[in-house]
Amino acid sequence: MTRLADKVALITGAARGIGEGIARAFHREGARVVLTDIQDELGQAKATELGERASYMHLDVRLESDWERVISKVLELQARIDVLANNAGITGFEGASDPHDPEHVSIENWRSVHATNLDGVFLGCKHGIRAMRRTGVGSIINVGSRSGLVGIPGAAPYASSKAAVRNHTKSVALYCAEQGLRVRCNVIQPAAILTPMWETLLGSGPDRALRMAEYTKDTPLRRFGSVDEVAALAVYLAADESAYTTGAEFNVDGGILAGTATPPRPSTARPRQGHLHLPLGIRSFR
Repeated sequence: MTRLADKVALITGAARGIGEGIARAFHREGARVVLTDIQDELGQAKATELGERASYMHLDVRLESDWERVISKVLELQARIDVLANNAGITGFEGASDPHDPEHVSIENWRSVHATNLDGVFLGCKHGIRAMRRTGVGSIINVGSRSGLVGIPGAAPYASSKAAVRNHTKSVALYCAEQGLRVRCNVIQPAAILTPMWETLLGSGPDRALRMAEYTKDTPLRRFGSVDEVAALAVYLAADESAYTTGAEFNVDGGILAGTATPPRPSTARPRQGHLHLPLGIRSFR
């Protein structure tokens, strides 16, 4: 598997979830991968597990000083950066239950979500472009969300931040083209991907299958997507075969944004026992 042979790839938020999946897929395709995160112990363990051609560095995507330090170090060690995957992101609900609707979300929570999801992508693109000027060639892959294309009443900061990532991707793509650089920028927009953030909602008990069915009943393909399916698309965008693709958005959502799922046939049956009432908007998260 050599689609990314000898390419140098930096992935943010790579300690788990989609970021980890992208790092593994890039490594499997022959890339030299730099995993970054703020979960140092976990991130280092994943890099060690991958072994040769993998390393880990601490990177808080909100801090420009961290970006400058990491990019400088990677260039010192590897001489170039060919691929940058801006994956790090938060929902805003990590360890908290504060309201995130447009009327009640606090300015602190609004800014916190944007600092990671939007500022982190902005800084990554900024310093990624500068690093890629060394060769004039590269691929920047931003990880957005289905929530960036539709309104999410209960998660307004998250939806706003991901919508901005979608638009900024296009600005970066056009800017690089205007500069005469063969640096491409595209965005992947997942929805309902089975990552660790879902585990607390799904649980491991006998009703796990029921919960999974409930959470995906409005998805046309009627299932969760996998991290590997997102990572496979990232490999394509990182590889030379996508050299004519820039400023594009790719939805990995089981058909959610295509319209609506085929409606079920009318039934007079009583609601089944154990029917779950799910939090508003939770299906939007990746």
